[in-house]
Amino acid sequence: MVKLTMVGRVSDGLPLAQGPRYTIEENNNFLFYKQQAEFILKEISKGALAHSKMTIHIDHHCFNHLVDNGIIFITLCDSSYPRKLAFHYLQDLQKEFEKFDNRLIEKITRPYSFVKFDSIIGNIRRQYMDTRTQANLSKLNANRKQDVDIVTKHISEILERRQNAEIPDRIFVTPQTVIALKWTPITTIVVVVVVLLWASLVLTDHIIIS
Repeated sequence: MVKLTMVGRVSDGLPLAQGPRYTIEENNNFLFYKQQAEFILKEISKGALAHSKMTIHIDHHCFNHLVDNGIIFITLCDSSYPRKLAFHYLQDLQKEFEKFDNRLIEKITRPYSFVKFDSIIGNIRRQYMDTRTQANLSKLNANRKQDVDIVTKHISEILERRQNAEIPDRIFVTPQTVIALKWTPITTIVVVVVVLLWASLVLTDHIIIS
């Protein structure tokens, strides 16, 4: 079952549209999965996920994403949902999205403000609810001998790589901070000693002259 859909822009990772929420039992987890979809969107925009098609497992679900012409299409499905059908769904979204003027898409600045596409997502999603319809069975049976070459990862791998990528920045900044903190008290003591010595010399000269 298709549970969540998000459409975003590659250039800046801005989420443009999302499908409506459907089932009551998913309400508690909806925000969590939405945040994970936004994270994947950002990783794609940063170039960390370079594949145009990819499946990312998370719990008993999986994200499937398709990147085309600067736009990212992401959907969350049950792990048991046919991946081939999920990508047919994303391709249908991509075809509908192509009908809109690119200049309009580029002008969008607020997240999820492309509400015109929300209803389109809902209409196409309904076509993929039941995997046993004749249309969907035909899609599943077409080119059955051809394996789609799609990279598969787990969300933990992506999160770990992001954390590791941030470590060099910390290493670069931290020694400077440590050195600064280490030498600041010493510098202060030296300055105080010099000032006291200077003051004592001035007072001594003043007494001798007097």
